[in-house]
Amino acid sequence: MKLSEVLENIIGHHNSPEQTLNDIDIEGISANSSRIGPNGLFIAISGYQQDGHHYIDDAIAAGASAVVGEKEIAQLKVPYIKVSNSRFALAHIAKNFYQTSSKNHTIIGITGTNGKTTTSFMLKHVLEDAGLTCSLFGTIHNVVNGQKLPSINTTIDALELHRHLSICKDDVVIIEVSSHGLSQFRIEGIEFDCCLFTNLDHEHLDYHQDMDDYFSVKATLFNKLKPDGKAIINSYNSWGEKLLHSLPCKATNIFAMGEAGNHHLHITRCKKGEPGIATITEGDQQYKLKLKILGIHNVYNAAMAFLTIRRLNIPGDKIIQSLQTFQGVPGRFEIIEQPKEATVVIDYAHTSEAFFNCLSTARELGARRIFHVFGFRGNRDESKRMGMLNISYELSDRMILTLDDLNHISYEEMVKTLHGVSAPSKALIIPDRTLAIQYANDEAEEGDWIIITGKGVEKYKQQFFLPTTSDEETIRFLHSIN
Repeated sequence: MKLSEVLENIIGHHNSPEQTLNDIDIEGISANSSRIGPNGLFIAISGYQQDGHHYIDDAIAAGASAVVGEKEIAQLKVPYIKVSNSRFALAHIAKNFYQTSSKNHTIIGITGTNGKTTTSFMLKHVLEDAGLTCSLFGTIHNVVNGQKLPSINTTIDALELHRHLSICKDDVVIIEVSSHGLSQFRIEGIEFDCCLFTNLDHEHLDYHQDMDDYFSVKATLFNKLKPDGKAIINSYNSWGEKLLHSLPCKATNIFAMGEAGNHHLHITRCKKGEPGIATITEGDQQYKLKLKILGIHNVYNAAMAFLTIRRLNIPGDKIIQSLQTFQGVPGRFEIIEQPKEATVVIDYAHTSEAFFNCLSTARELGARRIFHVFGFRGNRDESKRMGMLNISYELSDRMILTLDDLNHISYEEMVKTLHGVSAPSKALIIPDRTLAIQYANDEAEEGDWIIITGKGVEKYKQQFFLPTTSDEETIRFLHSIN
């Protein structure tokens, strides 16, 4: 492809005549100088840890025939195109290079603090039951054309997203959209048929200025709807209600679930002790929902999936039937079967609301005692920690504080942090995560619940005492030696 075609609709200044741009062939694009080959286009990005502009010479030596960047650069041997934002330009360059079009698929984007992954898996499950093929881009893994691929970030980067879309033959594409993904233009150039907002909780305030800024970034997803695209909003929370009244799209394109009244759908809880059972009311039609997976939060996730899939003209009864066969998501309120009588749950929960959902579900299901094992991630939002502690202190019987990912914070500093924030009496500090889980496993008895939160299916990033690499593996190892 000619460089001029790759740069179509890219606003910038270049140091070469237009004729030169038309003459240059581009065979690949990358923001990583080590991945540039002959006739490559290198996009220099000012990253948070490294600045791609420092690697321009390396990229040219590797074969780059042109460079895009956002800084003033002295004369280069190859054309240099200066843009106002390299990340934004990368997304549109990727769209041009891979010639992707949102018209080839039904594209669904899901944003919110909690529930994105479970809702995306529910959507995929129900849509495939209805005979449609689905791609999925999210936290646990990516799936394209039936092939499962590893996931590095919640929201895939723009270059990889457009590359995958260029070969995607699936009917529907489901994308988890994080606030980082939005602010870093990872989904730029994508037009959505449906955008979902699940909820908002105290999170990522090490990255965003405050909750209002966090909300505003999340809300920008809805600016990317197609002209006839549908906004699906959970307005059972105040942030959803705020979004509902601030959306730029037409009122006829907004579908919200909330308290009975003007909302398109509302949920009626069934009796206590049945946290996966509810009645969903859509207009004058009622549906009885009975999930295999536990938790009232999963009822909300299922209702969001239901409300979305109804927009694709799939009958409500068929959706309910499929939801009731949904087996769950690895690491999302995942119950690990064990020989002892205590119930063990592994969950990715790392906000106060997510803690509440896990712990209150265990209480509602009759937990005699709750042992809650959790930690804090280094170099992450410290302002949310007290809220997490308060919820755990209120709803658990024994808090076992331990280490999560250190993220370049020293072991000693994180242990000091645990001692500095620990709640009195029922909080125990066991820095080694595997030994913290072992303590809970040894102490728990019949009727007790062990809730291990923070990592879900993620692998450990540092070594611990037991020869295991994840929370699930630790539990299974402990059961094997007992």
